[in-house]
Amino acid sequence: MPILELSSAKVVRRLEREGWINEGGGKHDVFRHPQKKGVAIVPRHRQLTPGVARTIAKAAGWFGD
Repeated sequence: MPILELSSAKVVRRLEREGWINEGGGKHDVFRHPQKKGVAIVPRHRQLTPGVARTIAKAAGWFGD
């Protein structure tokens, strides 16, 4: 199992580096990628729970399961 990043700021920076576009949102940031299916939804908290971090990583294609 890969190590999960729990810092939301680092997750957002990685998504943006990989071409994901922040489309805004209310209490969450919604990221879409021009070539990939689906969305990555990042809550606006400093720390993410492992389950939320895993869900974001799967949506971004960082690892499969």
